[in-house]
Amino acid sequence: MENHSLITQEIHYVGVQDRRTHLFEGLWALPDGISYNSYLIVDEKIALVDSVEAGFFGQSLRKIKRIIGDRPIDYLIINHMEPDHSSSIGLLKKYYPDMILVGNARTFGMLEGFYGVEGEQEVVKMGSKLCLGSRTLEFYITPMLHWPETMMTYDSTSKSLFSGDAFGCFTALSGGIVDSEMHIEPYLDNAVRYYSNIVAKYGPQVQRALQLLKDLDIQYLCTLHGPVWHDQIPHMFDLYDKISLCKAEEGVVIIYGSMYGNTEEMAEEIARELSFNGVKTIKMHNVSTASPSHMLADVYRYNGLIIGSPTYNAELYPGVEAMVSRLKNRGLKNRYFGFFGSFSWAGTAVKLLADFADGMKINVIGAPIEMKQSMTDADRKEVARLAVEMAEAIKTPF
Repeated sequence: MENHSLITQEIHYVGVQDRRTHLFEGLWALPDGISYNSYLIVDEKIALVDSVEAGFFGQSLRKIKRIIGDRPIDYLIINHMEPDHSSSIGLLKKYYPDMILVGNARTFGMLEGFYGVEGEQEVVKMGSKLCLGSRTLEFYITPMLHWPETMMTYDSTSKSLFSGDAFGCFTALSGGIVDSEMHIEPYLDNAVRYYSNIVAKYGPQVQRALQLLKDLDIQYLCTLHGPVWHDQIPHMFDLYDKISLCKAEEGVVIIYGSMYGNTEEMAEEIARELSFNGVKTIKMHNVSTASPSHMLADVYRYNGLIIGSPTYNAELYPGVEAMVSRLKNRGLKNRYFGFFGSFSWAGTAVKLLADFADGMKINVIGAPIEMKQSMTDADRKEVARLAVEMAEAIKTPF
């Protein structure tokens, strides 16, 4: 039987597809599932690069055994200790008790803390090398992409970079493994969503990693989630460069909460006025129904952001407050920002959105709009003003 696991030069895919989990990390929507990628390098010595979530261990083990039979795994290379990749390490040790665990100093502190796994260890540093026979692996320490122990592994023979969670994407693989085997557009969209949800807080660390990797000849970018990038490697590096610097496409995202429809009416009026003023890309998100995962992806994709909220118990509407908190946590910058609010008897939403803007590196466009109870002709004039100012602003890139 032909071996369909082979990616290139004795590097085999032994990952699995998770179409059961609805929320990644209990937070981020997975309408099309997610992959947990693991790779087997077969040489004089055999190395497994990362493992899979424990609930899928049996599938991965069967794939491994179909490739190497009864041969032992000599090394397990641990690029990332997050449990969706490390929770099966204890199970692997039961089948391969003599397997040497390869990681950096921070890796092994976490391995002990999470699982109490023991065994022979090889501690690597920046530039450390590991010979498997005809090929030598080299290690790059890339902390905070997106955990403190994260690292990457480079195989110069196949020119493959095993990049941990960096360059990953949501969505399970549907047959194809390498990007050249599939229609890639949905995966590219989900790479933006993955970055905005998982990696966005760590833009400076992404920039440092890009500088570290810039001279490597990479033909296969083997991530822990999503396709193996081959044709799309230049695109992925360019994407990470731009998005880590908070550069964005021209467009406006409107995020709003509404209890009884009045704040929503303002949002709809703003969207219509933006369109009338030539803005073609407008993304509308009602926080009560929209996925935070998709809202964040749009905020990171487009350079205009407008947030609206009613006053709710003297605070922001809860869904809006949660989204504002997420944006603060990620240190969003380089956006044109407008905001509006409504109240019935005592307004605080607009003030709280102004406080948010003051603490961020974003450009506030015009004066905010504050509506009492329902829209008036004066409110509509203010809506038109905000739309005109935002439509003009987004034409100028940061």
